[in-house]
Amino acid sequence: MRVVFLGLPGSGKGTQAALLARAARVSHIATGDIFRANVRDQTPLGRTARAYMDRGENVPDDVTIAMVRARLQEPDAAAGFILDGFPRTLPQGQALDRMLEDLATPLEHALYLRVDIGAVVRRLSGRRVCPKDGAVYHVETQPPKTPGVCDLCGTALIQRDDDRDEVARHRIRVQWAQAEPLLPYYAGQGKLLEVDGAGEVTAVAARVSAAVSG
Repeated sequence: MRVVFLGLPGSGKGTQAALLARAARVSHIATGDIFRANVRDQTPLGRTARAYMDRGENVPDDVTIAMVRARLQEPDAAAGFILDGFPRTLPQGQALDRMLEDLATPLEHALYLRVDIGAVVRRLSGRRVCPKDGAVYHVETQPPKTPGVCDLCGTALIQRDDDRDEVARHRIRVQWAQAEPLLPYYAGQGKLLEVDGAGEVTAVAARVSAAVSG
C-alpha cells in the first residue's frame, strides 16, 4: 500500500495516516518527523534545512524532496508507506511522482480528508501542546488528566500562536490555496479518493479503510 494524505491543516491527516499505517502494517512517514530527525542527527540535509529555519525562511523544495527520497529508500518503506505532510503543493506532487517512478514504487492512492474549515478551526483552537516533549492534547476531544498539565511530564501546556482562531483561519486558507491543485492532479490520474473527515476518529478511520480497500 502506497498512499498520500491530503486535506486542510488540522483535518486529522496525521491521526488517520497513523491508524491506516498500523492497520495495513506499513510505515507511517510524516514530513515533520523527517525534518526533526535530520536536524537532530545533523545530517547534511538537516544542517541545510536548519540554516533556512534559523533565518525564518521556508526550506526549499529541493531540500524537502531530498529528505523524503532518502526516507522512502529506507528498508521499512519497501513494503509500503502512508505519506503524511507531503506533498503540499503541485510541484511537490509532480516531484514525488518522478521520485516514485525512479524507485519503481508508484503511488496507489491520494486520499483527501474533506472537512469544513470551521470545524478545522475549532479543532486547532482547542489544541494544547507540551513545550517539553511535544505531546498534543485537545481541550474537548483529548483533554489531559489534569487540566492544563501534560500527562507525561507534568509541564504546563501551551496554545501555539498559530492555533489561535484568526491566525489558524488565515494559515489554513493560505496553505490550502497551495495544496488544492493536487486534487485535480490526482483525480486526473484516477488515484484520488475523497473521504468525509468529520466525526469521531474511529468512524473516520472506518471510512478511510473502506475507501482504500474498495
